[in-house]
Amino acid sequence: MSARTIAIYGKGGIGKSFTTTNLSATFALMQKRVLQLGCDPKHDSTTSLFGGMSLPTLTDVFSEKNARNEEVSIEDIVFRRDIGDFPRPIYGIELGGPQVGRGCGGRGIISGFDTLEKLGLFKWDLDIILMDFLGDVVCGGFATPLARSLSEEVILVTSNDRQSIFTANNICRANNYFRTVGGTSRLLGLIINRDDGSGVAEKYARAAGINVLMKVPYNMEARDHDDRFDFAIRIPDIGQRFEKLATDILSDSITPSHPAGLDFSDFIRLFGEVSDSLPRPATKEELFSAGTPLHTATPSGAGQKEDERMAECISRLEQDHQSVYLLHEKEGKSTAEIATLLNCTEPEAARRLAAALKALRALFFQL
Repeated sequence: MSARTIAIYGKGGIGKSFTTTNLSATFALMQKRVLQLGCDPKHDSTTSLFGGMSLPTLTDVFSEKNARNEEVSIEDIVFRRDIGDFPRPIYGIELGGPQVGRGCGGRGIISGFDTLEKLGLFKWDLDIILMDFLGDVVCGGFATPLARSLSEEVILVTSNDRQSIFTANNICRANNYFRTVGGTSRLLGLIINRDDGSGVAEKYARAAGINVLMKVPYNMEARDHDDRFDFAIRIPDIGQRFEKLATDILSDSITPSHPAGLDFSDFIRLFGEVSDSLPRPATKEELFSAGTPLHTATPSGAGQKEDERMAECISRLEQDHQSVYLLHEKEGKSTAEIATLLNCTEPEAARRLAAALKALRALFFQL
């Protein structure tokens, strides 16, 4: 039987990894074979799960293997942790992604799932696959499990603040959209993490028609457990909450939600009265000081001349420098992708790119 797949979404920093990790541990204590799949470029979903260890990412391993014309194997990217008082090991994968400013994280998610499917992810002998997904990025790559129905079920994680609820509402609406074009992922409901008792998230859930699956109160002891890479479910109150949720999931006693989600005007009115009037436009006159000409843009033709100058500089680059520069600047390739295309290591690709940029700067200021 194929594994049950659940995608857990929420705003960055709201406690998705905390929730996913403790749910993974709970399933493992219930004798289930669990895989936790971190789907965030920060690649820190499984850090607590593995006692503070940072796992090699699929993105990095793929880049290194591809540079040597080698295939990625299961042993390269899937890791297990055996915990003394647990009856089952827990498995973990980090998809990873490009370094900050060096590529598209969503493309990394898409290519990561492509690799995992080729390795037979959904045919492995597992009971549960929990996917820990960043929810406040609108890039389509982060909607992969919804768009391709790779997750049977979806759980939203929020707290009582407006931004995290807004993110949950966006994911709800995205899932609804994909269902209109053939998607089959079911929204189980939402988890309120760091619950302060204000009831704001519950008010949203009622308005949107979403189940509240669990409320986890803010707990300093739970935070301390997480900070030292241990499981918060070791605290009886927290453990009981996660055990009930895991039991409800396994027994199929949760009726999936079918909410439409709230449009922006309805959503924002949950937090107070909002005027329906249009915003007042600014005028050019008020944005310029007295005596300043209104039209002070770049003289006609100056931008074109700059472009022509840059094109001339690029044409004068050595072929190697020109190739790596165009791959990076014109085609938007990351250093990892450039390394793959040029059949070299990523550090070598970065060195070539730096040399190309230096040469281009020198030419630009000479002309």
